[in-house]
Amino acid sequence: MLTILGFAMIATFLVLIMLKKMSPIAALVLIPALFCVAVGQGAKLGDYVIDGVGNLAPTAAMLMFAIVYFGVMIDVGLFDPIVRGILRFCKADPMRIVVGTAVLAAIVSLDGDGSTTFMITVSAMYPLYKRLKMSLVVMTGVAATANGVMNTLPWGGPTARAATALKLDAGDIFVPMIPALGIGLAAVLLLAVVLGRRERKRLGMLTLDEALATGTAAEPETVLVGAGGGSDRIRKNSGGAGTGTGAGGDAAEHPATDEDTDEDADEDEGFKGLDPDRATLRPKLYWFNAGLTIALLTAMIMELMPIPVLFLLGAALALTVNFPHMPDQRARIAAHADNVLNVSGMVFAAAVFTGVLSGTGMVEHMADWLVGAIPDGMGPHMAIVTGILSIPLTYFMSNDGFYFGVVPVLAEAGAAHGVSPLEIARASLVGQPLHMSSPLVPAVYVLVGMAKVEFGDHTRFTVKWAALTSLVVLCAGLLFGII
Repeated sequence: MLTILGFAMIATFLVLIMLKKMSPIAALVLIPALFCVAVGQGAKLGDYVIDGVGNLAPTAAMLMFAIVYFGVMIDVGLFDPIVRGILRFCKADPMRIVVGTAVLAAIVSLDGDGSTTFMITVSAMYPLYKRLKMSLVVMTGVAATANGVMNTLPWGGPTARAATALKLDAGDIFVPMIPALGIGLAAVLLLAVVLGRRERKRLGMLTLDEALATGTAAEPETVLVGAGGGSDRIRKNSGGAGTGTGAGGDAAEHPATDEDTDEDADEDEGFKGLDPDRATLRPKLYWFNAGLTIALLTAMIMELMPIPVLFLLGAALALTVNFPHMPDQRARIAAHADNVLNVSGMVFAAAVFTGVLSGTGMVEHMADWLVGAIPDGMGPHMAIVTGILSIPLTYFMSNDGFYFGVVPVLAEAGAAHGVSPLEIARASLVGQPLHMSSPLVPAVYVLVGMAKVEFGDHTRFTVKWAALTSLVVLCAGLLFGII
Protein backbone atom coordinates (compact mmCIF):
# COMPACT_ATOMS: atom_id res chain seq x y z
CA MET A 1 0.00 0.00 0.00
CA LEU A 2 2.79 2.44 0.87
CA THR A 3 4.40 1.72 -2.50
CA ILE A 4 1.21 2.64 -4.38
CA LEU A 5 0.62 5.72 -2.27
CA GLY A 6 4.23 6.84 -2.73
CA PHE A 7 4.01 6.70 -6.50
CA ALA A 8 0.55 8.27 -6.38
CA MET A 9 1.82 11.17 -4.27
CA ILE A 10 4.67 11.92 -6.66
CA ALA A 11 2.43 11.58 -9.71
CA THR A 12 -0.19 13.88 -8.18
CA PHE A 13 2.42 16.50 -7.41
CA LEU A 14 3.90 16.44 -10.91
CA VAL A 15 0.52 16.51 -12.67
CA LEU A 16 -0.77 19.44 -10.61
CA ILE A 17 2.30 21.62 -11.10
CA MET A 18 2.62 20.81 -14.81
CA LEU A 19 -1.04 21.65 -15.36
CA LYS A 20 -0.53 24.76 -13.21
CA LYS A 21 -3.38 23.84 -10.90
CA MET A 22 -1.22 24.58 -7.85
CA SER A 23 1.93 26.54 -7.19
CA PRO A 24 5.03 24.41 -6.43
CA ILE A 25 5.20 25.65 -2.83
CA ALA A 26 1.54 24.84 -2.16
CA ALA A 27 1.85 21.44 -3.87
CA LEU A 28 5.03 20.56 -1.97
CA VAL A 29 3.27 21.24 1.33
CA LEU A 30 -0.37 20.22 0.89
CA ILE A 31 -0.07 17.06 -1.20
CA PRO A 32 2.32 15.20 1.16
CA ALA A 33 0.27 16.39 4.13
CA LEU A 34 -2.87 14.85 2.61
CA PHE A 35 -1.09 11.60 1.77
CA CYS A 36 0.40 11.45 5.26
CA VAL A 37 -3.14 11.52 6.64
CA ALA A 38 -4.22 8.96 4.03
CA VAL A 39 -1.66 6.41 5.25
CA GLY A 40 -2.89 6.87 8.81
CA GLN A 41 0.15 8.76 10.09
CA GLY A 42 -1.31 12.25 10.28
CA ALA A 43 -0.43 12.50 13.97
CA LYS A 44 3.27 12.21 13.05
CA LEU A 45 3.15 14.84 10.31
CA GLY A 46 4.78 17.46 12.54
CA ASP A 47 7.69 15.16 13.36
CA TYR A 48 8.22 14.31 9.70
CA VAL A 49 8.20 17.96 8.69
CA ILE A 50 10.63 18.98 11.45
CA ASP A 51 12.96 16.13 10.43
CA GLY A 52 12.75 17.23 6.81
CA VAL A 53 13.40 20.87 7.69
CA GLY A 54 16.35 19.86 9.86
CA ASN A 55 17.87 17.88 7.00
CA LEU A 56 17.43 20.68 4.45
CA ALA A 57 18.17 23.65 6.70
CA PRO A 58 21.91 23.69 5.84
CA THR A 59 20.99 23.63 2.14
CA ALA A 60 18.54 26.50 2.60
CA ALA A 61 21.18 28.51 4.49
CA MET A 62 23.75 27.82 1.79
CA LEU A 63 21.36 28.97 -0.94
CA MET A 64 20.37 32.10 0.95
CA PHE A 65 23.92 33.34 1.43
CA ALA A 66 25.08 32.04 -1.98
CA ILE A 67 22.39 34.14 -3.66
CA VAL A 68 23.48 37.20 -1.68
CA TYR A 69 27.16 36.53 -2.44
CA PHE A 70 26.78 35.98 -6.18
CA GLY A 71 24.18 38.74 -6.37
CA VAL A 72 26.76 41.15 -4.98
CA MET A 73 29.40 39.81 -7.37
CA ILE A 74 27.02 40.44 -10.27
CA ASP A 75 26.25 43.91 -8.97
CA VAL A 76 29.90 44.90 -8.73
CA GLY A 77 30.69 43.64 -12.26
CA LEU A 78 32.65 40.43 -11.65
CA PHE A 79 30.84 38.56 -14.43
CA ASP A 80 30.60 41.38 -16.97
CA PRO A 81 33.62 40.05 -18.95
CA ILE A 82 31.85 36.68 -19.24
CA VAL A 83 28.77 38.43 -20.59
CA ARG A 84 30.87 40.37 -23.11
CA GLY A 85 32.59 37.17 -24.24
CA ILE A 86 29.29 35.35 -24.65
CA LEU A 87 27.82 38.31 -26.54
CA ARG A 88 30.77 38.42 -28.92
CA PHE A 89 30.34 34.71 -29.59
CA CYS A 90 26.55 34.79 -29.86
CA LYS A 91 26.14 37.88 -32.08
CA ALA A 92 22.38 37.78 -31.44
CA ASP A 93 22.13 34.44 -33.28
CA PRO A 94 19.62 32.31 -31.31
CA MET A 95 21.51 29.11 -32.09
CA ARG A 96 24.79 30.53 -30.80
CA ILE A 97 23.04 31.86 -27.71
CA VAL A 98 21.66 28.43 -26.79
CA VAL A 99 25.04 26.78 -27.45
CA GLY A 100 26.70 29.50 -25.37
CA THR A 101 24.28 28.71 -22.55
CA ALA A 102 25.31 25.04 -22.60
CA VAL A 103 29.02 25.87 -22.70
CA LEU A 104 28.79 28.44 -19.92
CA ALA A 105 26.75 26.11 -17.68
CA ALA A 106 29.22 23.26 -18.25
CA ILE A 107 32.25 25.44 -17.47
CA VAL A 108 30.79 26.98 -14.33
CA SER A 109 29.67 23.50 -13.19
CA LEU A 110 33.31 22.69 -12.55
CA ASP A 111 32.85 24.18 -9.08
CA GLY A 112 30.56 21.25 -8.25
CA ASP A 113 27.64 23.37 -7.04
CA GLY A 114 24.43 23.54 -9.07
CA SER A 115 23.11 26.69 -7.41
CA THR A 116 26.29 28.61 -8.26
CA THR A 117 26.14 27.37 -11.84
CA PHE A 118 22.54 28.46 -12.32
CA MET A 119 23.03 31.87 -10.71
CA ILE A 120 25.98 32.72 -12.95
CA THR A 121 24.47 31.23 -16.12
CA VAL A 122 21.09 32.92 -15.74
CA SER A 123 22.65 36.24 -14.76
CA ALA A 124 24.81 36.19 -17.89
CA MET A 125 22.26 34.87 -20.39
CA TYR A 126 18.90 36.15 -19.17
CA PRO A 127 19.33 39.67 -20.60
CA LEU A 128 20.00 38.27 -24.07
CA TYR A 129 17.07 35.82 -23.99
CA LYS A 130 14.71 38.56 -22.85
CA ARG A 131 15.89 41.13 -25.39
CA LEU A 132 15.59 38.69 -28.28
CA LYS A 133 12.28 37.23 -27.00
CA MET A 134 13.76 33.74 -26.92
CA SER A 135 12.09 30.92 -25.02
CA LEU A 136 13.33 30.96 -21.44
CA VAL A 137 12.60 27.26 -20.91
CA VAL A 138 15.21 26.54 -23.57
CA MET A 139 17.72 28.33 -21.36
CA THR A 140 16.69 26.52 -18.17
CA GLY A 141 16.44 23.13 -19.89
CA VAL A 142 19.87 23.32 -21.51
CA ALA A 143 21.52 24.71 -18.37
CA ALA A 144 20.01 22.05 -16.10
CA THR A 145 20.93 19.18 -18.43
CA ALA A 146 24.50 20.40 -18.92
CA ASN A 147 24.90 20.80 -15.16
CA GLY A 148 23.47 17.30 -14.65
CA VAL A 149 26.20 15.74 -16.77
CA MET A 150 28.88 17.73 -14.93
CA ASN A 151 27.31 16.90 -11.56
CA THR A 152 29.07 13.54 -11.73
CA LEU A 153 32.39 15.20 -10.86
CA PRO A 154 33.86 13.56 -7.73
CA TRP A 155 33.26 16.72 -5.69
CA GLY A 156 29.76 17.20 -7.12
CA GLY A 157 28.09 14.69 -4.80
CA PRO A 158 26.75 11.58 -6.58
CA THR A 159 30.16 9.99 -7.22
CA ALA A 160 31.22 10.56 -3.62
CA ARG A 161 27.94 9.05 -2.39
CA ALA A 162 28.34 5.98 -4.61
CA ALA A 163 31.92 5.54 -3.44
CA THR A 164 30.91 5.85 0.20
CA ALA A 165 27.92 3.51 -0.09
CA LEU A 166 29.92 0.77 -1.83
CA LYS A 167 33.26 1.44 -0.07
CA LEU A 168 35.07 2.25 -3.31
CA ASP A 169 37.53 4.91 -4.42
CA ALA A 170 35.80 7.86 -6.12
CA GLY A 171 38.61 8.10 -8.69
CA ASP A 172 38.13 4.46 -9.70
CA ILE A 173 34.47 5.21 -10.36
CA PHE A 174 34.82 8.54 -12.13
CA VAL A 175 37.94 8.36 -14.29
CA PRO A 176 36.78 5.44 -16.48
CA MET A 177 33.43 7.22 -16.90
CA ILE A 178 35.02 10.30 -18.49
CA PRO A 179 34.60 9.12 -22.12
CA ALA A 180 30.91 8.33 -21.58
CA LEU A 181 30.33 11.61 -19.79
CA GLY A 182 32.15 13.39 -22.63
CA ILE A 183 29.68 11.84 -25.07
CA GLY A 184 26.87 12.98 -22.78
CA LEU A 185 28.20 16.55 -22.82
CA ALA A 186 28.49 16.37 -26.62
CA ALA A 187 24.84 15.26 -26.68
CA VAL A 188 23.89 18.36 -24.66
CA LEU A 189 25.75 20.57 -27.15
CA LEU A 190 23.97 18.83 -30.02
CA LEU A 191 20.67 19.38 -28.22
CA ALA A 192 21.60 23.06 -27.86
CA VAL A 193 22.24 23.26 -31.61
CA VAL A 194 18.87 21.65 -32.40
CA LEU A 195 16.95 23.86 -29.99
CA GLY A 196 18.91 26.90 -31.14
CA ARG A 197 18.08 26.21 -34.77
CA ARG A 198 14.42 25.95 -33.81
CA GLU A 199 14.63 29.32 -32.07
CA ARG A 200 16.48 30.79 -35.04
CA LYS A 201 13.75 29.54 -37.38
CA ARG A 202 11.08 31.09 -35.16
CA LEU A 203 12.80 34.42 -34.61
CA GLY A 204 14.88 34.71 -37.77
CA MET A 205 18.56 35.51 -38.13
CA LEU A 206 19.11 38.79 -36.30
CA THR A 207 21.95 41.20 -35.85
CA LEU A 208 22.37 42.97 -32.54
CA ASP A 209 21.18 46.23 -34.09
CA GLU A 210 18.07 44.55 -35.53
CA ALA A 211 17.14 42.55 -32.41
CA LEU A 212 13.56 43.13 -31.39
CA ALA A 213 12.95 45.81 -34.02
CA THR A 214 9.66 44.15 -34.92
CA GLY A 215 6.13 45.27 -35.51
CA THR A 216 5.63 49.03 -35.69
CA ALA A 217 7.98 51.81 -36.62
CA ALA A 218 8.15 53.19 -33.11
CA GLU A 219 11.41 54.81 -32.09
CA PRO A 220 13.67 52.06 -30.71
CA GLU A 221 15.36 52.35 -27.36
CA THR A 222 18.98 51.32 -27.09
CA VAL A 223 19.96 49.41 -23.99
CA LEU A 224 23.39 48.13 -23.13
CA VAL A 225 23.83 44.51 -22.13
CA GLY A 226 27.23 43.76 -20.71
CA ALA A 227 29.95 46.33 -20.47
CA GLY A 228 30.92 46.75 -24.09
CA GLY A 229 29.83 49.40 -26.51
CA GLY A 230 29.22 49.18 -30.24
CA SER A 231 28.40 45.60 -31.10
CA ASP A 232 27.09 44.96 -27.60
CA ARG A 233 24.14 47.28 -28.20
CA ILE A 234 20.73 45.71 -28.67
CA ARG A 235 17.81 47.74 -29.92
CA LYS A 236 14.37 47.33 -28.39
CA ASN A 237 11.23 48.52 -30.14
CA SER A 238 8.82 49.47 -27.39
CA GLY A 239 5.88 49.05 -29.77
CA GLY A 240 6.97 45.72 -31.25
CA ALA A 241 4.61 42.83 -31.67
CA GLY A 242 5.00 40.03 -29.18
CA THR A 243 6.68 36.96 -30.57
CA GLY A 244 8.03 35.49 -27.36
CA THR A 245 6.65 33.69 -24.40
CA GLY A 246 4.86 34.84 -21.28
CA ALA A 247 6.57 33.79 -18.09
CA GLY A 248 9.11 31.60 -19.77
CA GLY A 249 6.97 29.02 -21.57
CA ASP A 250 8.11 27.32 -24.77
CA ALA A 251 7.29 29.84 -27.46
CA ALA A 252 7.04 27.23 -30.16
CA GLU A 253 4.37 25.40 -28.22
CA HIS A 254 2.75 28.31 -26.31
CA PRO A 255 2.52 31.47 -28.44
CA ALA A 256 2.17 34.67 -26.44
CA THR A 257 -1.17 36.34 -26.00
CA ASP A 258 -1.59 40.11 -26.13
CA GLU A 259 -1.71 40.09 -22.36
CA ASP A 260 1.56 38.15 -22.18
CA THR A 261 3.16 40.60 -24.58
CA ASP A 262 2.11 43.61 -22.52
CA GLU A 263 3.37 41.88 -19.39
CA ASP A 264 6.75 41.19 -20.99
CA ALA A 265 6.99 44.72 -22.32
CA ASP A 266 6.34 46.18 -18.88
CA GLU A 267 8.88 43.89 -17.29
CA ASP A 268 11.42 44.47 -20.05
CA GLU A 269 11.04 48.24 -19.82
CA GLY A 270 12.58 48.23 -16.38
CA PHE A 271 15.11 45.51 -17.12
CA LYS A 272 18.53 46.88 -17.92
CA GLY A 273 20.56 43.68 -17.75
CA LEU A 274 24.17 44.16 -16.71
CA ASP A 275 24.19 47.91 -17.33
CA PRO A 276 27.82 49.08 -17.66
CA ASP A 277 26.91 52.41 -16.07
CA ARG A 278 25.18 51.01 -12.98
CA ALA A 279 26.12 52.65 -9.71
CA THR A 280 27.04 49.36 -8.01
CA LEU A 281 30.08 48.67 -10.21
CA ARG A 282 33.38 48.43 -8.35
CA PRO A 283 36.07 48.22 -11.07
CA LYS A 284 38.90 49.06 -8.63
CA LEU A 285 37.95 46.01 -6.55
CA TYR A 286 37.67 43.63 -9.51
CA TRP A 287 40.73 41.55 -8.65
CA PHE A 288 39.82 41.44 -4.99
CA ASN A 289 36.38 40.08 -5.89
CA ALA A 290 37.83 37.63 -8.40
CA GLY A 291 40.37 36.41 -5.83
CA LEU A 292 37.71 36.11 -3.15
CA THR A 293 35.49 34.05 -5.46
CA ILE A 294 38.34 31.75 -6.50
CA ALA A 295 39.32 31.29 -2.87
CA LEU A 296 35.72 30.53 -1.94
CA LEU A 297 35.31 27.93 -4.70
CA THR A 298 38.69 26.39 -3.85
CA ALA A 299 37.69 26.10 -0.19
CA MET A 300 34.44 24.43 -1.30
CA ILE A 301 36.26 21.88 -3.44
CA MET A 302 38.80 21.17 -0.69
CA GLU A 303 35.98 21.01 1.90
CA LEU A 304 37.86 23.26 4.30
CA MET A 305 34.56 24.27 5.93
CA PRO A 306 30.89 23.42 5.46
CA ILE A 307 29.56 25.18 2.34
CA PRO A 308 26.90 27.20 4.24
CA VAL A 309 29.63 28.60 6.50
CA LEU A 310 31.83 29.49 3.53
CA PHE A 311 29.05 31.39 1.78
CA LEU A 312 28.03 33.10 5.02
CA LEU A 313 31.59 34.37 5.51
CA GLY A 314 31.96 35.19 1.82
CA ALA A 315 28.73 37.18 1.67
CA ALA A 316 29.62 39.15 4.80
CA LEU A 317 33.12 39.94 3.50
CA ALA A 318 31.88 40.86 0.01
CA LEU A 319 29.26 43.24 1.38
CA THR A 320 31.65 44.86 3.84
CA VAL A 321 34.46 45.48 1.36
CA ASN A 322 32.37 46.51 -1.67
CA PHE A 323 29.72 48.47 0.21
CA PRO A 324 31.24 49.80 3.45
CA HIS A 325 28.29 52.10 4.17
CA MET A 326 25.30 50.56 5.92
CA PRO A 327 22.60 52.08 3.62
CA ASP A 328 24.37 50.56 0.59
CA GLN A 329 24.57 47.16 2.27
CA ARG A 330 20.87 47.25 3.12
CA ALA A 331 20.07 48.23 -0.46
CA ARG A 332 22.03 45.27 -1.87
CA ILE A 333 20.38 42.81 0.52
CA ALA A 334 16.96 44.23 -0.33
CA ALA A 335 17.72 43.98 -4.05
CA HIS A 336 18.20 40.22 -3.76
CA ALA A 337 15.55 39.58 -1.11
CA ASP A 338 13.00 38.29 -3.63
CA ASN A 339 15.31 35.57 -4.88
CA VAL A 340 16.35 34.65 -1.36
CA LEU A 341 12.76 34.38 -0.15
CA ASN A 342 11.53 32.45 -3.18
CA VAL A 343 14.33 29.90 -3.12
CA SER A 344 14.53 29.38 0.65
CA GLY A 345 10.74 29.15 0.83
CA MET A 346 10.77 26.49 -1.86
CA VAL A 347 13.46 24.52 -0.06
CA PHE A 348 11.55 24.49 3.22
CA ALA A 349 8.39 23.50 1.36
CA ALA A 350 10.33 20.65 -0.24
CA ALA A 351 11.30 19.59 3.29
CA VAL A 352 7.66 18.69 3.88
CA PHE A 353 7.64 16.52 0.77
CA THR A 354 10.89 14.71 1.55
CA GLY A 355 10.07 14.43 5.24
CA VAL A 356 6.75 12.67 4.57
CA LEU A 357 8.22 10.53 1.79
CA SER A 358 10.97 9.28 4.11
CA GLY A 359 9.16 9.32 7.45
CA THR A 360 6.18 7.24 6.32
CA GLY A 361 8.47 4.64 4.76
CA MET A 362 7.22 5.30 1.22
CA VAL A 363 10.75 5.66 -0.18
CA GLU A 364 11.89 2.31 1.23
CA HIS A 365 8.81 0.49 -0.01
CA MET A 366 9.11 2.01 -3.48
CA ALA A 367 12.79 1.03 -3.71
CA ASP A 368 12.16 -2.51 -2.44
CA TRP A 369 9.31 -2.97 -4.92
CA LEU A 370 11.44 -1.82 -7.85
CA VAL A 371 14.38 -4.04 -6.88
CA GLY A 372 12.07 -6.99 -6.26
CA ALA A 373 10.45 -6.51 -9.67
CA ILE A 374 13.74 -7.26 -11.44
CA PRO A 375 13.58 -10.78 -13.00
CA ASP A 376 16.21 -13.27 -11.84
CA GLY A 377 17.39 -13.63 -15.43
CA MET A 378 18.55 -10.02 -15.38
CA GLY A 379 21.11 -10.74 -12.66
CA PRO A 380 24.14 -10.84 -14.99
CA HIS A 381 23.01 -7.51 -16.46
CA MET A 382 22.54 -5.67 -13.17
CA ALA A 383 24.80 -2.84 -14.29
CA ILE A 384 22.46 -2.08 -17.19
CA VAL A 385 19.46 -2.45 -14.90
CA THR A 386 21.07 -0.03 -12.43
CA GLY A 387 21.71 2.51 -15.18
CA ILE A 388 18.11 2.34 -16.40
CA LEU A 389 16.69 2.51 -12.86
CA SER A 390 18.90 5.47 -11.98
CA ILE A 391 17.03 7.65 -14.47
CA PRO A 392 13.60 7.61 -12.80
CA LEU A 393 14.82 6.88 -9.27
CA THR A 394 17.18 9.84 -9.02
CA TYR A 395 14.31 12.01 -10.27
CA PHE A 396 11.79 10.76 -7.72
CA MET A 397 14.26 10.34 -4.85
CA SER A 398 17.04 12.38 -3.30
CA ASN A 399 20.60 11.36 -4.11
CA ASP A 400 21.03 10.27 -0.49
CA GLY A 401 18.01 7.97 -0.69
CA PHE A 402 19.13 6.44 -3.98
CA TYR A 403 22.83 5.98 -3.31
CA PHE A 404 22.58 4.90 0.31
CA GLY A 405 19.27 3.04 0.10
CA VAL A 406 18.97 1.49 -3.38
CA VAL A 407 22.46 1.20 -4.87
CA PRO A 408 23.83 -1.13 -2.13
CA VAL A 409 20.89 -3.50 -2.73
CA LEU A 410 21.51 -3.45 -6.48
CA ALA A 411 25.24 -4.01 -5.93
CA GLU A 412 24.53 -7.00 -3.70
CA ALA A 413 22.20 -8.49 -6.29
CA GLY A 414 24.81 -7.91 -9.00
CA ALA A 415 27.63 -9.43 -6.93
CA ALA A 416 25.69 -12.70 -6.75
CA HIS A 417 25.97 -12.86 -10.54
CA GLY A 418 29.58 -11.72 -10.81
CA VAL A 419 28.90 -8.05 -11.58
CA SER A 420 31.57 -5.75 -10.14
CA PRO A 421 30.49 -3.08 -7.62
CA LEU A 422 32.49 -0.61 -9.73
CA GLU A 423 30.20 -1.26 -12.70
CA ILE A 424 27.15 -0.74 -10.50
CA ALA A 425 28.60 2.50 -9.13
CA ARG A 426 29.35 3.86 -12.60
CA ALA A 427 25.94 2.88 -13.90
CA SER A 428 24.31 4.64 -10.96
CA LEU A 429 25.64 7.99 -12.25
CA VAL A 430 23.70 7.74 -15.52
CA GLY A 431 20.53 9.43 -14.22
CA GLN A 432 22.17 12.69 -13.12
CA PRO A 433 21.19 14.77 -16.20
CA LEU A 434 17.53 14.19 -15.29
CA HIS A 435 18.13 14.41 -11.55
CA MET A 436 19.07 18.09 -11.77
CA SER A 437 15.50 18.93 -12.81
CA SER A 438 13.93 16.92 -9.99
CA PRO A 439 11.51 18.79 -7.71
CA LEU A 440 13.61 17.43 -4.81
CA VAL A 441 16.73 19.35 -5.93
CA PRO A 442 16.86 22.80 -4.32
CA ALA A 443 19.14 24.22 -7.02
CA VAL A 444 16.46 23.84 -9.69
CA TYR A 445 14.35 26.42 -7.85
CA VAL A 446 17.25 28.86 -8.10
CA LEU A 447 17.28 28.23 -11.84
CA VAL A 448 13.57 28.68 -12.52
CA GLY A 449 13.23 31.48 -9.96
CA MET A 450 15.97 33.65 -11.43
CA ALA A 451 14.84 32.88 -14.99
CA LYS A 452 11.21 33.69 -14.08
CA VAL A 453 10.05 30.37 -15.53
CA GLU A 454 7.18 28.32 -14.12
CA PHE A 455 8.50 25.07 -12.63
CA GLY A 456 5.79 23.14 -14.47
CA ASP A 457 6.87 24.62 -17.82
CA HIS A 458 10.49 23.75 -17.10
CA THR A 459 9.55 20.19 -16.13
CA ARG A 460 7.33 19.58 -19.15
CA PHE A 461 10.00 20.89 -21.52
CA THR A 462 13.17 19.46 -19.94
CA VAL A 463 12.31 15.94 -18.77
CA LYS A 464 12.30 14.35 -22.23
CA TRP A 465 15.61 15.90 -23.27
CA ALA A 466 17.33 15.15 -19.95
CA ALA A 467 16.13 11.52 -19.99
CA LEU A 468 17.42 11.15 -23.56
CA THR A 469 20.82 12.55 -22.49
CA SER A 470 20.95 10.01 -19.65
CA LEU A 471 20.28 7.19 -22.11
CA VAL A 472 23.07 8.50 -24.35
CA VAL A 473 25.50 8.33 -21.40
CA LEU A 474 24.34 4.78 -20.62
CA CYS A 475 24.76 3.65 -24.23
CA ALA A 476 28.21 5.27 -24.39
CA GLY A 477 29.19 3.49 -21.20
CA LEU A 478 28.16 0.17 -22.71
CA LEU A 479 29.93 0.96 -25.98
CA PHE A 480 33.21 1.76 -24.22
CA GLY A 481 32.90 -1.27 -21.94
CA ILE A 482 32.78 0.93 -18.85
CA ILE A 483 29.43 -0.43 -17.64
